[in-house]
Amino acid sequence: MTVNALHEIAAATATKFGIPGIAIGVWADGQEHFGYHGVTSVENPLPVDANTLFQLGSVTKPLTATVIMRLVADGKIELDAPVRRYVPEFVLSDSDAAARITVAQLLNHTSGMDWSIINDTGEGDDALAKFVATLAELPMIGAPGDRASYSQAGFNVLGRVIEKVTGQTYEQAVASIILEPLGLTNTVFTEREAMTRRFAVGHDIGADGELSIARPWKPTRANNAGGGVASTVADQLRWARFHLGDGAPVLPEEVLHRMRQPTVELRGSSLGDAFGTCWFLREIDSVATIGHGGSSIGQFSELLIVPDRDFAIIVMANAGPDGIPANQAIVRWALEHYLGLLDRDPEPLPFDAGRAAEVAGHYESDAMTFDITTDGTSLTLEVLIKPEIRATSEELPADHAPFEFGLLPGDGDDYIITSGAFAGHRGFFSRDEQGAVVGVDLAGRLFHRVR
Repeated sequence: MTVNALHEIAAATATKFGIPGIAIGVWADGQEHFGYHGVTSVENPLPVDANTLFQLGSVTKPLTATVIMRLVADGKIELDAPVRRYVPEFVLSDSDAAARITVAQLLNHTSGMDWSIINDTGEGDDALAKFVATLAELPMIGAPGDRASYSQAGFNVLGRVIEKVTGQTYEQAVASIILEPLGLTNTVFTEREAMTRRFAVGHDIGADGELSIARPWKPTRANNAGGGVASTVADQLRWARFHLGDGAPVLPEEVLHRMRQPTVELRGSSLGDAFGTCWFLREIDSVATIGHGGSSIGQFSELLIVPDRDFAIIVMANAGPDGIPANQAIVRWALEHYLGLLDRDPEPLPFDAGRAAEVAGHYESDAMTFDITTDGTSLTLEVLIKPEIRATSEELPADHAPFEFGLLPGDGDDYIITSGAFAGHRGFFSRDEQGAVVGVDLAGRLFHRVR
């Protein structure tokens, strides 16, 4: 595969999806390969290259998980210990759940905690401590251990566990345990560190259909443990190669490999078949992969590692709403062209009016609404950030236009989105003991039926 091929796919994808800047890093056949196209900003453009910083969003989570596993290897944390052993002030709306939730349940999103709460607790060293002190406001979606449901708040709590155990701030602990030993010199958490390097800014499409700068540049500090790192494709390939290796100098090899082992099954998810220790585990064309995606403020990233093929790819894009499908298109292209692996979406069933009537309705999570409607020939879903949540934060992306979706073969409760920025994403409906639809999952998050 030539270097020009990666530049060409970056350019073609950026043009197709309207992305100002895309960067790609590939590790294959024992070599690093890079491709990039476009600019860091439509207002103050600089060319994107392999050393341009992008906000990675939830691709931060494997960093946090790896720090936790280092502390496990050092005997400072037990995975099955309650979180309160390390953070005694951990309080939730359900006091019994708060007492029972374990570190392992935070790592694989089975704590029962909802996604998060929008709460700016400042940029001081006490930001995480203040965030944890507000968690009595966070709804619970179920009992600890019952099921997987993606929780940003849970990873923020893991950041606080790291602070309490190490006596450092979360950012200092990540730097000393991972970034410095691995030589990840272009992986940072603060604007102060980023501003001396070349960095991409996020973009969103405005009401006029034009791209504009997404502000602020990064989420609040309390969200760093679940989604606050900025990095480059060059640094992220080095990070991926660490996870392809023997764990030196950060983890014992058996602990590194333990992170790839399934801990809880994921149903009806395009993100993975199971969670490992934070990693999404997915078989693609019968080959095991580990990975994680991320979205920040107008910036998107996708990291995928194929351990048995000594292969990794990282893609970063700096615009919504199509940064996610742009990244995924490049990942699929690379899997086919480097490894001969085909990643195809399942075909939905023909429209069924009876099944459509069962699922149509209004659903909600703590921060979003989820409406399913039918016109008698197709199904459409619309996910919106609640107005009261949007009113309290300036760092939220624009809402997406409604998506068409279809039910998948089987029991009729799994579905796939067939249009828009989330095309190819899968989810499922949950039912009560009487068989009535009471919830819907999308991207690992549960929305409860309201009507």
